[in-house]
Amino acid sequence: MLYKKTDPAKPDGSPVSVVTGGAGFLGSHLVDYLLARGHRVIVLDNLVTGSVENIAHHAGNEKFKFIQQDVTEFLFLDSPVDYIWHFASPASPVDYLELPIQTLKVGALGTHKALGLARHKNARFLLTSTSEIYGDPLVHPQTEEYWGNVNSIGPRGCYDEAKRFAEAITMAYHRQHGIQTRIVRIFNTYGPRMRVDDGRVVPSLLGQALRNEPLTVFGDGSQTRSFCFHTDLVEGIYRLMMSEVSLPVNIGNPDEKTVLEFAREIIRLTGSRSDVVFKPLPQDDPRQRKPDISRAKQLLDWEPRVSLADGLGRTIPYFRQKFSGGS
Repeated sequence: MLYKKTDPAKPDGSPVSVVTGGAGFLGSHLVDYLLARGHRVIVLDNLVTGSVENIAHHAGNEKFKFIQQDVTEFLFLDSPVDYIWHFASPASPVDYLELPIQTLKVGALGTHKALGLARHKNARFLLTSTSEIYGDPLVHPQTEEYWGNVNSIGPRGCYDEAKRFAEAITMAYHRQHGIQTRIVRIFNTYGPRMRVDDGRVVPSLLGQALRNEPLTVFGDGSQTRSFCFHTDLVEGIYRLMMSEVSLPVNIGNPDEKTVLEFAREIIRLTGSRSDVVFKPLPQDDPRQRKPDISRAKQLLDWEPRVSLADGLGRTIPYFRQKFSGGS
């Protein structure tokens, strides 16, 4: 096992973490986690898809700082930095289909700028990559050794190839400059703070169920996804950063379900009166998605703990509040 359970001791006080995209769904949950562990946290976010609401509860905390900035621009920080967690990127089909050039730029220029900051500060760098680098996989479940089946010129190519490039430049900095780098490949994740209109499976189906509208299932619903609750994911990412593992690691929940099964589970848990309607499958939509997490188990002593029913039970009240007009 290469994971160390404690933060490295620092003679000058708390570790300093920079989180790009820290006002987004996952980034903001990481910020909470790091502050709870005693880190000083600097969030960089241009708020294109993130929201100040996700981090507003840290206002006044002397260990927290927010800088509204596009990560593709020059990054200057006058403080020491120990860890850089590069979360910045549109991450839902709605976002990256609407913002394809910005998605490519943050994957390329943004990752380059964040790596440059890591080199300047001698900081450890973690890239949040994605299961989308596997494309519509021909190998199941997906292991880190699989190179993927990606349509580079398709509508999802802007996101898939941005992340594939980001992995390549991260490894180049690791090999050429000796930067300590980590790469996490994130599979479907859900929980409070997801945007209700972001187009991903969980918020889309939950929104329809809570409004008692028909739940939209694409194709015949036999395509599979594996859903990981955000607390499990953040714990896995943290363990990866504190490990000595430089190669990519899948972090996700291998409990695979068809989208149709998932839709029916949401109807059951919400008590919705909704039915299911079927629509044509979008171009290049992956037919299967399930992580092989053997590497995470072996090297990080990590596996998910939160069941789908438990995770949805914690997520549904957040969406009820959103749809009832609560803040």
